[in-house]
Amino acid sequence: MYRTHTCGELRIENIGNEVTLGGWVQRVRKLGGMTFIDLRDRYGITQLVIDDKASAELQAEVSKLGREFVLQVKGIVLERQSKNAKMPTGEVEIDLKEIAVLSPSEVPPFTIQEETDGGDELRMKYRYLDLRRDVVRENLVLRSKMAIAVRNYLDSLEFIETETPVLIKSTPEGARDFVVPSRMNPGEFYALPQSPQVFKQLLMIAGFDRYYQIVKCFRDEDLRADRQPEFTQIDCEMAFVEQDDILETFEGMAKHLFKLFKSVEFGDFPRIPYSEAMEKYGSDKPDIRFEMIFNDLTKQAKGKEFVVFNSAEYIAGICAKGAASYSRKQLDALTKYVQRPQVGAKGLVYVKCNEDGTFKSSIDKFYTQEDLKIWAESCGAKPGDLLLILSGVKEKTQVQLCELRLEMGRQLGLMKKDTFSPLWVVDFPLLEWDEESKRFHAMHHPFTAPKPEDIEMLETEPGKVRANAYDLVIHGVEIGGGSVRIFNSELQAKMFGLLGFTEEQAKAQFGFLMNAFKYGAPPHAGIALGFDRLVSMFAGLDSIRDVIAFPKNNSGRDVMIESPSAIANEQLNELSLKVEVKTKE
Repeated sequence: MYRTHTCGELRIENIGNEVTLGGWVQRVRKLGGMTFIDLRDRYGITQLVIDDKASAELQAEVSKLGREFVLQVKGIVLERQSKNAKMPTGEVEIDLKEIAVLSPSEVPPFTIQEETDGGDELRMKYRYLDLRRDVVRENLVLRSKMAIAVRNYLDSLEFIETETPVLIKSTPEGARDFVVPSRMNPGEFYALPQSPQVFKQLLMIAGFDRYYQIVKCFRDEDLRADRQPEFTQIDCEMAFVEQDDILETFEGMAKHLFKLFKSVEFGDFPRIPYSEAMEKYGSDKPDIRFEMIFNDLTKQAKGKEFVVFNSAEYIAGICAKGAASYSRKQLDALTKYVQRPQVGAKGLVYVKCNEDGTFKSSIDKFYTQEDLKIWAESCGAKPGDLLLILSGVKEKTQVQLCELRLEMGRQLGLMKKDTFSPLWVVDFPLLEWDEESKRFHAMHHPFTAPKPEDIEMLETEPGKVRANAYDLVIHGVEIGGGSVRIFNSELQAKMFGLLGFTEEQAKAQFGFLMNAFKYGAPPHAGIALGFDRLVSMFAGLDSIRDVIAFPKNNSGRDVMIESPSAIANEQLNELSLKVEVKTKE
């Protein structure tokens, strides 16, 4: 056999045993007449030792070793004279008797250690080497264990894991599809699924009652830290349920995962309507690890000689606790921060609440101490606090103030990765108006049901109709989202009409679903949780790339296998495709 033990297994009770190990050379150290080799596998590191009394043949073999050589070694377990309490195997070492080089290695392009000297792009090019590092592999081990925990939890609730097709029909709503040409049907294309949405609804019509799948999904959209062109979600659907049933079931799953992997227990997750989230935080995915809510100062701040406020539709501020000590340099930096094109504010007003009960503001000449005191009281500010105020068009200002709030949360150390404050955001708008296309789009997707009490407004005020939809938010990140589905063909047809589909277009795109409704569709609802995002959050990481074995870079490229890439003309011809290659002038 290649090994009797792993490199992380041996302990003091194994002293005197003859063992065989296999692994990679972490490093070789020659100290006087002794040579030490750290041998590594996924389970740990064991120190091998050879002294100058060993055979010349063995010493010659050792002298040829380099980093990342793959070895099989045999020897006797000894007690180490100089123990290493930081290593599980640090009390023992192997007196090396035999060595076989199973595979030599070139010098790796970066160090295979927890703290590596390799940059992101280099590590992605040699991802198979990067995955040898404990810090990276542990993320993938966590991912595996979380997937097992999710499956066990849902299995205990009688969910059926069901695979759905990967080659499906392209739909115009939502993000861009990845399309796949069909060789057997020239000029026609499959699409890769953005989600298994229609299939899980069909499974409810089929009577499966409870479905789940840990499934790959694909979206051809611009990338960032928490997006990849292919990603994994925990996709679920339940029949004969209402919104509360879904929220209770998957809140229960989230609590189970937090208790199992983070030893954190929660009470009931708060539920905040979309309208309240926007008013208080300027975001439909608020980070509630810290308060710092918006305070509307429009009435209190207008009516003086400050033209900027008098001409504004909306004036609001946040209270940064204990930040009155901010210097002029720090306040100028905050002003520049909100004036960046990514935020877009024209300026920033501050009010320092001094310890002696007085106030210092950037607009002192327009407002009295009594005016500023009223503002401070409205914002719940105390001596030592700092008010930061923005103004303008309400919707834009709320978004800008949200960015400022998050920046202050970062600067004041309020966004601790090991502090979790989950919440549900509910009652989203059903539709959002798009000025460019001059029509409504579904805020979630076309199968989302309106709130029953709002259905009558579909005819008269569709923009005010609320969706029976919900998002799970943690750390200001949408971890999952879902909705109660439309299961009535007439209501679904009306929804398609509001979204600008003609009857023919709706039939061409979703006729199979509309037909299925004719054969007895139960009330149903579902949710999809971003598995990559969830794992990265549990691992304390900012990017989902570090919990994916072989991720793409920010350009959607796999720099390791050099994909996407051009394909041969013969393949293009088989697919009835012609690609025009643009040449540089």
